[in-house]
Amino acid sequence: MSKKTNKIFIVSGPSGAGEDAVIDGLKKKIKFNQLTTTVTRKMRVGEKQGKPYHFTTVKRFKEMIKNKELIEWAIVYGDYRGCPKKEMTRLLKLNEPILWKADWQGVKTAKKVFPNIVVSIYINVPSYQILEKRLVRRGWDSKQTIKNRKKFTLEWFKHKDIYDYIVTNYEGKLDQTIDKFVKIIKKELKP
Repeated sequence: MSKKTNKIFIVSGPSGAGEDAVIDGLKKKIKFNQLTTTVTRKMRVGEKQGKPYHFTTVKRFKEMIKNKELIEWAIVYGDYRGCPKKEMTRLLKLNEPILWKADWQGVKTAKKVFPNIVVSIYINVPSYQILEKRLVRRGWDSKQTIKNRKKFTLEWFKHKDIYDYIVTNYEGKLDQTIDKFVKIIKKELKP
């Protein structure tokens, strides 16, 4: 692809909105490089170092902050997560679209740092109740953990206006959600 089409697409939404499912679906339809965020949370079943995150300690993450190794960082659901400068620099050199999973705080920073190449897409959920059911169904978090995270999750709903696009991921309609993402990405990549 030409340099003109090099863009950073941020996929963003609260836990349970379907970010990972959308990204997995996009891998089958569009060629892109995925930015790997660094996090301090524990690995879940099926995850490994570098997929879907670089896992590190709080101590090391704080060193990264101190040494200005991150483009942006935030505390999300009680854990640190951020975008390493080294990772973004490497991907930008490849001159292909970049997919980046970030929270709303990351979107705000990314739009300041990369104002002309960031396209942010918010994965909306019809209601918090549906989101909560999805979180319970996937079984990663206890009901108490989900309740404890509710305040931060509801913050996402207040920041929809910072996004370039909003795509609602309805129950049982993941394929349609992915297709909407494909249309947005193809439109944004046109010279």
